Amino acid sequence: MNAMNPMNPMNPMNARNAKLPMWRYGLDAGCLGVALFLGALGLADAYGTSAHYLLACLGGIIAGLALAWAHVYFRLRAWQTMALFAGAYLLLGTVLATPREALFGVLPTFESLRVLLAGVVFSWKDMLTVAPPVGSYGGVLIVAFLSTALTGLLAGLAAWRLRAPYWTLLPLLAMFVVGIAFGTRDVPLPVLRGGAFMAVLVGWLAWRRHIGSLVADGFRSLNHPDDDVRSVREGLIRRVGIGAVVLLAASGITAAAAPLISPPTPRQVLRDAVEPPVDLYTYPSPLTNFRKYTKTMAEATLLTVTGLPEGERVRLAALDSYNGMVFNLDPKSGGNFAPVGDSADIRGSGSAAQRAAGELEIGIGDYAGVWLPGGGRLAGVHVADEGREQLARSLFYSDEAETALSSIGLQKGDSYTAQVQFPVRATDAELENADFAQLRMPELANVPPLAAAKSVQYVGSARTALQRARALETALKTGGFLSSGAEGQVPSLSGHGAGRITSLLDAEDPIGDDEQYAVAMALMAREQGMPARVVMGFYPEKYDPAAAVELKGSDAHAWVEIAFESIGWVTFDPTPDDDEQPTPPEQEPRAVPQPQVLQPPPPEQQDAELPPETAPEPQEVQEEEPSFWETWGALVIGTAIGLGSLLLLASPFLLILGLKLRRRRRRAQAGSIGARIAGGWQEVLSQGTDYGIIARGGATRRENAGALAAGFPVLGTLPLELAARADRATFSTGVPGEDEAANYWRDVDDQAAKMGAATSFWRRQRARFSARSLLHEWLAALSARGARAAPGPLGGKPAWRRPGARARTLGKVHAMETKE
Repeated sequence: MNAMNPMNPMNPMNARNAKLPMWRYGLDAGCLGVALFLGALGLADAYGTSAHYLLACLGGIIAGLALAWAHVYFRLRAWQTMALFAGAYLLLGTVLATPREALFGVLPTFESLRVLLAGVVFSWKDMLTVAPPVGSYGGVLIVAFLSTALTGLLAGLAAWRLRAPYWTLLPLLAMFVVGIAFGTRDVPLPVLRGGAFMAVLVGWLAWRRHIGSLVADGFRSLNHPDDDVRSVREGLIRRVGIGAVVLLAASGITAAAAPLISPPTPRQVLRDAVEPPVDLYTYPSPLTNFRKYTKTMAEATLLTVTGLPEGERVRLAALDSYNGMVFNLDPKSGGNFAPVGDSADIRGSGSAAQRAAGELEIGIGDYAGVWLPGGGRLAGVHVADEGREQLARSLFYSDEAETALSSIGLQKGDSYTAQVQFPVRATDAELENADFAQLRMPELANVPPLAAAKSVQYVGSARTALQRARALETALKTGGFLSSGAEGQVPSLSGHGAGRITSLLDAEDPIGDDEQYAVAMALMAREQGMPARVVMGFYPEKYDPAAAVELKGSDAHAWVEIAFESIGWVTFDPTPDDDEQPTPPEQEPRAVPQPQVLQPPPPEQQDAELPPETAPEPQEVQEEEPSFWETWGALVIGTAIGLGSLLLLASPFLLILGLKLRRRRRRAQAGSIGARIAGGWQEVLSQGTDYGIIARGGATRRENAGALAAGFPVLGTLPLELAARADRATFSTGVPGEDEAANYWRDVDDQAAKMGAATSFWRRQRARFSARSLLHEWLAALSARGARAAPGPLGGKPAWRRPGARARTLGKVHAMETKE
């Protein structure tokens, strides 16, 4: 009874609230900080290991642990801690999470505060929809700062407020899960991080258990050899050494077995299930402006490029979809265009060993559009004008198409520097034994039938992949004439719809420009099963890598790229040379008009049937409406993953609540009235156990009631009254009624309400979700089962089953009650 006195320092409630030595706080904070930082390293690849990201993680960990220490050391209330956390988030977040929006990088501004407040909700989406590295614009650093600060706060509170240190694992593991879920497929140092994380946790938990065994807190045993300090120290060293050896052995085995047990397919992360918000339906194909550039704007300076190597080209877009009217990017590939986070560091897939790297300084002249001129695969874009930083933040990039677009469009006067990897320039000798790459290309619609027939005719007896591609290129390049319909040239229709391509392929003397010839070759190549696409861009007649080159409208071109296995996309030029232009027909002498003579009406003629190879130009292409799963599938999957993760994290707590509700229902409804009242008393003991006041084995109900009343003075004599009523219901000769059982359980609930009202909110939640009472009952049941199975001291039946044993026990209880 004295041990449970509220004024006794041995009381577990007082021991828990006692201040620890500062070195204990420092050691705990160091171990927790290392574990949290190892979890935050899962975001390293997504942020590109920038200095801003590292500062955000370290600052969040330190801020969270410091606030947890202040809460415990100064005994702050919950609302005070929450207010301090909000203030620290706004002040420190300005420097660590929104440095680009802050004044001089440190002073809060309206924009930085707006981003911080909105980022609590929206930064998680931006983190998943922005292509890595996500950079530091738009509040994406909030994910690193807020997650580390929140898990640091929860880890510190669990370590210094809760009696069992194992609850600290939840926020530490949560930070590790955040690093996995919001990271990328490329896990940074998975074996090393995982092994170090487990080593830190196991070592810290072992140390906390050892320290707990030396401190009297009302729960742990004091059976340590105080008289032999050396043996205690040697035992600790021995356990730490054995634990270190086991951890090293486990880490080595894991590292050796990792390649064997790794899944054959890359792991999936949340960003793979989230579709970036770009709709390619809203962006017209750049090929529709081809005739405008070459005819109307032939002498206008569209771009100024510095650093363009000899033979390289400035690309606008790679087009792989055809609907009978226009060649465009496949609208369904919008998910491949991810928002660029840090434009100075654009990630690309595939090997760059066969690519030449370069730097292009591009200035925008009369060119206007959303497609960003580049030289190949982009590795970075640096906008020169600081006033146009929104241009860098509006970029979307597809590494598969090697195409970038700006949602706000480019305008005259824009300038930027592009870090590029130019396309492969393979020789025919290198391509001779290469086969076509096995790529999944979008299906073409409304392809003119003549394209398939002509492709068979042009390919002929060619066998290798290169021979078949060269056959199509050569047939178009040598069998036609070049004309853009400009003044002084033979008239040539614009466009590349099915009718225009049919007229080009069906003509005895084909006439067209890059637009028609590139589309015709791409369609024929696709009919032959080749992975082909049309690319539009610019390249000059004369190169000067050391000077700025002005690209005019007449420098606009279109060409074909075909993918070869292990090599990549290779360029083909099916357009005839400039000197291949037909001679305009000579003017015939004007005929002298003759007097008109009334002619008889012509006979009726039947409508001529079109030949089977001629197809009318489609007037309108019906775009299929996207299905429900195409529109909302990614959102449904993302929501299901999020809810499933939350349910998985909450499942232990839900299981504990379910077991407690089942136990209470069984106690209140099962058995006789006396058994139900006895079950109510068991519910009282379970409530006290969850609050840290554990019933002593072998003690009477009144003794346990006294301990409960000492731990909760607000209860007064209610626990003693409940104990006495439970004794009467158990040992009295009278039979209690239904009303007595109902009143007893009502008083049990009243006592639980008073116990909760006398404690803080967090202590009530700890008691509600505590599994301590369930474990005590389970251990008691095992002990009782072992006692029932044990024989008596003289063999035969156990002592409790011998005749008269129960009567003697009841007599002792009545004598004890009479004495009291």
